[in-house]
Amino acid sequence: MAFWTHTEAPVGCFVEKEVGNYFEYSLNDDFVFCKDFTHKVWVGGLVNDQGYRYANVKKTVAYICVDEDDYGQPVVEKWDIKGHKQYGFGRANLDQLTIRG
Repeated sequence: MAFWTHTEAPVGCFVEKEVGNYFEYSLNDDFVFCKDFTHKVWVGGLVNDQGYRYANVKKTVAYICVDEDDYGQPVVEKWDIKGHKQYGFGRANLDQLTIRG
């Protein structure tokens, strides 16, 4: 999997440690399907691939749903990550802003 350039509504990014690939992720808006995964990690895939994997992105690891087993349960890989950045103006960022009018 590699960086996907058509990320929809990204909320952050990270670098996967083992290979060094860069990924962006967004919130999971498919509430009925894969509701246990709070994020979508945008990846490049094979032809007819949806372009993302369901995931839970934490501070230093990401749990990526890479497949489904014979019983319909997710197959999850644990990725060690670095350079994790969250986009936007979260509470910590707003406290440091100075607005001049």
